[in-house]
Amino acid sequence: HEALRQELGEHVTQKGSLVAPDRLRFDFAHTAPVPREALARVAQAANQEIQANTPVTTRLMTPEAAKAEGAMALFGEKYGEEVRVVAMGTRDASGTAYSLELCGGTHVRQTGDIGPLIVVSEEGPAAGVRRITALCGQAALDHGTAQSALIEQLAAQLKSPAADLPARVQGLMDERKRLEAEIVKLRKQITAGGSTGPEVETIAGLPFSGQVLHNIPARDLKGLADEVMGKLGEGLVTLISNDGGKACIVVAVAPSLTDKVSAVALVRAAATAVGGKGGGGRPDMAQAGGPNGAEAGEALKAVRQATEQALAS
Repeated sequence: HEALRQELGEHVTQKGSLVAPDRLRFDFAHTAPVPREALARVAQAANQEIQANTPVTTRLMTPEAAKAEGAMALFGEKYGEEVRVVAMGTRDASGTAYSLELCGGTHVRQTGDIGPLIVVSEEGPAAGVRRITALCGQAALDHGTAQSALIEQLAAQLKSPAADLPARVQGLMDERKRLEAEIVKLRKQITAGGSTGPEVETIAGLPFSGQVLHNIPARDLKGLADEVMGKLGEGLVTLISNDGGKACIVVAVAPSLTDKVSAVALVRAAATAVGGKGGGGRPDMAQAGGPNGAEAGEALKAVRQATEQALAS
């Protein structure tokens, strides 16, 4: 509590806690996540006081006398005529302990009895409240040992010294991002038919490009449809992907044709064929899905039929 107040400011006040022999949970008033560097300084300060191994002292006093000495009252508790004042940690030149609070709980006799303390998480369980969870004693040592073993395992798998793991992982993430971008580019090229352009048929005299694809995520279909429409120049585009057994559908209609046929109506016809319901978007671009990806071919036929009917009316 005191380390947090010194690091973050005097607005920090305890809002709740769980104290067990091997761990603690501490809730406190604060409006933003605690930066990792600040949290490390708080843990370091607490550990310094633990390692000093100073005696823990308790006194019974009136609430007024305790507060006059600077003791912290906790989260709005009501106190009687006599309170228990707990002093912990090193003392300054005036003899004031590092931490001085009104508290009815039981404590160790020396701060060193706590053993090492490791913060394992910091989160916000409610508005204006942050929560720190920490381990101490043997539990903290066991956690540290497990973390070291995990780091050694990762270093062996990545064939990298432990100190270089952050840079190595960042490099892998950058490479994955580059490859994903390359895959999207290649998908667009394949879908658009490469340098020869997409496969095109005509429906009622209008260019139509319909394709059944495999394992293309729904998020990529609109970009692919734009790519095909760019090659087509004018007409209609339907892309249906069987992705993991589910159908993902995108229909694009050239803006000049939306007064005759709507992409929303066409995509809904396709969705019905694959067991889906609805679908929506704009008259020139709409998207839908359905659970029966194996029926993608039937969905493509449904779009052709719906297009013919729309153009014939």
